Amino acid sequence: MSRRFLILAEGSFGPLTSKTANACIRYVPTEVVAVLDSTQVGRTAHDVLGFGGNIPVVASLTDGLAHRPSALLIGIAPAGGQFPPAWRDIVCDALRAGLDVWSGLHTLLGDDEAFAALAAAHDACIYDLRRAPADLDVGYGRVRELEATVVLTVGTDCNIGKMTTQLQVQQAVQARGPRVHFAATGQTGILIAGRGIAVDAVVADFIAGAAESLTIEAAAGADIVLVEGQGSLLHPAYSGVTLGLMHGALPHAMVLCAQPSRTTINRNAWVNIPPLREVMALYENMMRPLRASPVIAVALNTYDLDEPAALRAIHEAQDHTGLPVTDPVRFNAAPIADAIARFHSDRRVGTIQSS
Repeated sequence: MSRRFLILAEGSFGPLTSKTANACIRYVPTEVVAVLDSTQVGRTAHDVLGFGGNIPVVASLTDGLAHRPSALLIGIAPAGGQFPPAWRDIVCDALRAGLDVWSGLHTLLGDDEAFAALAAAHDACIYDLRRAPADLDVGYGRVRELEATVVLTVGTDCNIGKMTTQLQVQQAVQARGPRVHFAATGQTGILIAGRGIAVDAVVADFIAGAAESLTIEAAAGADIVLVEGQGSLLHPAYSGVTLGLMHGALPHAMVLCAQPSRTTINRNAWVNIPPLREVMALYENMMRPLRASPVIAVALNTYDLDEPAALRAIHEAQDHTGLPVTDPVRFNAAPIADAIARFHSDRRVGTIQSS
């Protein structure tokens, strides 16, 4: 049975406040029947986000059920990933209605006795996308043995477009000839791709091992593996996840994601974001002892700029870095796709030496 999601985003549906909902609406819109947010009732996904077409926003679970969903999706990814207590009754009522519940929160809903009992009583399932596999090991550098070219997105900050960039360029790279697979490392990427490991839910010792495992799995039958990035080396809260992912995935190359209007780290205004060339050097230097991994392109998130300002930001970043730069959502993913395809081709013919 195909998934038909009613997305729960009560009081939070918006461009920056409902990351999971937004990605689902952008990449699997045919699986979304409605969004539940009583503060936006009567509007459509396009009205709120600027994309998503006529997917309606409804006021209640009862209204949502009229659209015949098969599942309730928790549509937010807040800092800390905790379940909002005010949503408890909605989830209980959804389970009583026989809806499956999908969640990417750190709070594992399947471990809640009341939720689990309701799911069992009403023939429903609870899918915790952040539940880590039980058999993870530490990293051993096994990605060095792969033939596939591994490309990782990295960022100046968190929540800046690392997953979106990979999903936007995947088809564009594949259209240029190589077989391309996406390796999901976060709950929303797993929801879209149907597989992966949420590395931020893994015990710290096993982050690199988890990244190594999913990169190897994604490389089966692929020429290029696009690994979804997480966090930022600059972020005081999430840098550990970022470094573990880098050292486990051992990318041959990286794409840097940035938001021109953001000058300080998310929720940490005391941390300034350096110029792009300094951030590039930071990532390249952190990778160098294990594998030479250049930043080969820059993806900008310009959603909050008007078009002339966005184009100016792209040209300025190109002049500053000397690299291909684009906003792969707003404009064209081709500059990044071309950079990845060219790097892969050069690596295959031996122009670029792999370590």
